[in-house]
Amino acid sequence: MVYHSSLNDAADVEIVCGCSVLPIKTTTRGPAPVAAEGEEDIIDETLGYFKANVLFKHFEVKGPADRVLIYLTLYITQCLKKLDTAPSKMEALKMLTAMAHENFALPGEAGFALGSFFPKPASTQESDLARAYLKQLREEMGRRLLTKVYDDAGEPSKFWLVFAKRRFMNKTL
Repeated sequence: MVYHSSLNDAADVEIVCGCSVLPIKTTTRGPAPVAAEGEEDIIDETLGYFKANVLFKHFEVKGPADRVLIYLTLYITQCLKKLDTAPSKMEALKMLTAMAHENFALPGEAGFALGSFFPKPASTQESDLARAYLKQLREEMGRRLLTKVYDDAGEPSKFWLVFAKRRFMNKTL
């Protein structure tokens, strides 16, 4: 059974391209509100569910937070492919930061892999907000993923890198 986001019922959140703009624990500037310390955010939830969810070929969206969960799960698989080739933790940080800042497709654009899950932006303002939000999520996810994949000695965990070969829902970003 697929794990869905517990934040689907979050009240007073903005919706952009069908995604909830949820509070996250970050110092990265962006449109997402800052979550309270000690509170689990969507990035914690995605990292916690990743190893189970990545094994599934189908995912039924139950709310706007699930779309964020799906996007971040696919982004983690993309990150793990990069980390599989990284020679050190510092080099991995550079690679993931660069990847977060790369130009990426948005809902409604031709190269967006999850077109059937996300509605197109209604305006250029919504498109700009979606890009800023996803960029902020990508940057923070890269930082937190490094703490999961690499131990204190800087050695990568084979229990995370094994998932670099998996394809969630047979898709890649």
